Amino acid sequence: MNGNRSAEEEPGCSEDRAASVRRPLLSVEGLQVVYDRIIVGLRGVSLEVEAGQVVVLLGANGAGKSTALKGIAGLLPAEGGAIAEGEIVYDGAVVTGSPARLLVRRGLIQVLEGRHCFPHLTVEENLVSGAISRRVRKSQFRQELDRIYGYFPQLATLRKQRCGFASGGEQQMVAIGRALLANPRLVLLDEPSMGLAPQVVEEIFQIVRSLNRNEGVSFLLAEQNAHMALRHADHGYVLENGRVVLSGSAFDLGNRSDIQSFYLGLGASAGGRGQDGASVAST
Repeated sequence: MNGNRSAEEEPGCSEDRAASVRRPLLSVEGLQVVYDRIIVGLRGVSLEVEAGQVVVLLGANGAGKSTALKGIAGLLPAEGGAIAEGEIVYDGAVVTGSPARLLVRRGLIQVLEGRHCFPHLTVEENLVSGAISRRVRKSQFRQELDRIYGYFPQLATLRKQRCGFASGGEQQMVAIGRALLANPRLVLLDEPSMGLAPQVVEEIFQIVRSLNRNEGVSFLLAEQNAHMALRHADHGYVLENGRVVLSGSAFDLGNRSDIQSFYLGLGASAGGRGQDGASVAST
């Protein structure tokens, strides 16, 4: 009987069922983070990143954007933080509390706020350090390095220069290129526009989008520059005081008149909806 129903199914039914059960690349559910067992950094944050997406976390300083990325990337213990509640699933496996080194091997890479390049190493030596956890043939690695220079041609001309002498924008390019040489599936990018001139920020976001489209790398960004981020993202979440207070497609969020009010800590004057569907009241 079941076999007869299967034979009579319309074309495309099996594909529709497969799509309905397809899991996101990253799923975060009810994440609560505390520092020094006292200070609450996140309060029940939930979010998803589909394979091939660019997703942005928006919010003012202290909203919890960087804390969320560090919790996902396994970097909280270095700052006295810990996950108190919640679950993180990456590529179908529960990775809550996994150390960063293991997540890197699984293709989950974070580019920290402030770039954190090695100033006394050359630009190329900084890039090469991104592949330290991999075993690749020299010829293959050279091809991968040339591919990075294809996305960041400025770095090709600076490859023998000490990274400490590079501009802020060039160092951000080095940090992203270094992450790409770790062969990631998902890159967590923290405040890529910080301290950069507007034209450089535009260039960085265009490169991120090109990497996403051409290489299939997914990105989860933490960013204060809402206008720029939403132009290049697929989906977004707005954080305030450690909670997700608004989420939706980048297009929809970009057309919300109340987004700026969240940054100012005033709540949603236009009657926005929180992650649980409740209205977000003004305070």
